[in-house]
Amino acid sequence: RSVNIVAFGNERDGFSEDNQQPSLFWSYLRRSALISQIDSSLSASHVGNPVFTEYQACVFGNVRLVVHDCPLWDIFDSDWYTSRSLIGGADIIVIKYSVNDKTSFQDIKESYVPMIKKALNHCSVPVIISAIGARKNGVPCTCPLCTSDRRSCVTTSEGVQLAKELGATYLELHTLNDFYIQKYFGDVLEYFMIQSLNQKSSEKMKKKKKTQKCHRVQPPQLEQPEKMPILKGEASHYDADLHNLLCCCQCADVAFCPEDLSTVVEAHKVILCSASHLFMLLFEVKSPADIHDASIVHMAQSLFAVEEGAARSVPPGVPPVRVVVKDAVFCSCLPDILHFIYSGAFQWEQLEEDIKKKLKDPEKTEHVLEKVKCILKTPGKLNAVKDCRSHQIKRLYNTSLRLFFNTPVLADVIFKIQGATVPAHRAVLVARCEVMAAMFNGNYLEANSVLVPVYGVSKDTFLSFLEYLYTDSCCPASILQAMSLLICAEMYQVMRLQHICELYIITQLQSMPSRELASTSLSIVSLLKKAKFHNSDCLSTWLLHFIATNYLIFSQKPEFQDLSAEERNFVEMHRWPSHLYLKQLADYRNYVHSQKCHCAVM
Repeated sequence: RSVNIVAFGNERDGFSEDNQQPSLFWSYLRRSALISQIDSSLSASHVGNPVFTEYQACVFGNVRLVVHDCPLWDIFDSDWYTSRSLIGGADIIVIKYSVNDKTSFQDIKESYVPMIKKALNHCSVPVIISAIGARKNGVPCTCPLCTSDRRSCVTTSEGVQLAKELGATYLELHTLNDFYIQKYFGDVLEYFMIQSLNQKSSEKMKKKKKTQKCHRVQPPQLEQPEKMPILKGEASHYDADLHNLLCCCQCADVAFCPEDLSTVVEAHKVILCSASHLFMLLFEVKSPADIHDASIVHMAQSLFAVEEGAARSVPPGVPPVRVVVKDAVFCSCLPDILHFIYSGAFQWEQLEEDIKKKLKDPEKTEHVLEKVKCILKTPGKLNAVKDCRSHQIKRLYNTSLRLFFNTPVLADVIFKIQGATVPAHRAVLVARCEVMAAMFNGNYLEANSVLVPVYGVSKDTFLSFLEYLYTDSCCPASILQAMSLLICAEMYQVMRLQHICELYIITQLQSMPSRELASTSLSIVSLLKKAKFHNSDCLSTWLLHFIATNYLIFSQKPEFQDLSAEERNFVEMHRWPSHLYLKQLADYRNYVHSQKCHCAVM
């Protein structure tokens, strides 16, 4: 017997300095008298970015307890296939948030709770909402990259209203001490665990009684269909792509240099502007009236001098715009600062360490770091840096680069497609797509052209493709749109996007009921042909298994005749139900008829 619990959310304030505080579930497992044999393991999509922690223990003596604790809501954005699987296998769901983190609460309410409701799909899985922490009067967050106003807390009425929307049980845990963990949270959780075990025992008894009802000749047993091939998602390399762009200096359109012009550090306006309002002001993306912050305006004027025409896009082959750095000490640290920005702008401790090693002077180090804080600050916020969580800053960074998607601001290339034009930025395209990197840096016409025609793909599909390059995310509206995007991704050799489209198509088909599958006009055989033609081996293999598993449906459709001889042989070999089962079923029916008795099944 087992109980599976899935927990989403972070019980700590996202900007709290107390990062050593144990999690809610770790505190419960260690303190509860009912828990024994605790074990934990970390599952990660890639090193340094944990997706969830898995705890295993025994409860009520011999019941296996499995807890998947997912502190990052990003799992719904980057790996929703895994998140959906976790919810589907959960006996209890726990949603956690800090009462002092209103921004995270709003994200949960507006973005993630609707996803959870859709994934539950009317299933009677109990949900517990845990509001954790003592409310503070609060001081506004002073992180230079934080856009949230942290002076307000999540009220009890807001938490109760969210619980009503989900049909959940609402708990407030002012602190993670023995009373709140064992007597309050623990009692409620254990009540639901007992309910889940009782329900499973009841279902098991019903099945057992069914099998014992008839002692006559039993009908043939229908085996489960063969397991479908499992597709695994590919980890994001968004930050690494942008960092590599800085290292190779392709498509640079701005060059920083000291006043004596002795050295040059090249960069890209669109990347700098996506991370800093100061650079937006410097390159005239925004005006001083838009910034509303005198400190940023003053810093831009005192630290940099831009030669005339810097705001204009740099055509291919034209040297980058020169920006003179007036502060010699800051200029000597500029390569480290640019690496910090291009890497996602969240490794603040690493930047501090690099500058300390280079300058070996505490006063100069503090002087440079203060200027970096001003460069990265949000207008109207205090200029101080706290320990920012990387996943929060990454989301801000991606959102900022989204501002330049499909806009002529700083654009240096225009795609012409189906009679329309789509502006873009060579730096982003070269960083994120190897085919475009070769196209814009090789001996091709596109390398020296501002207007680039695009063939073989629709405008909407190409826009979705560009959106992925800029934001590292995509959300197809349908299976056909996902297939079109997959074809475009294969054309430009963006493999991660191709895998995302494959997973979307598979998930949509898996969730389609048999009745809808039988009546749909969507041609699965046509999808199979396209997947094979565009080298999507994983998807084509899965679709063949899908057709074989749903043999009785697809064998009645005209498109079934379009399968090749090799494909037809595979489907017939792996069909479900099998020929043997159908023969056994026919023999059993003949036996029932000859005995003139009622069917053991009906």
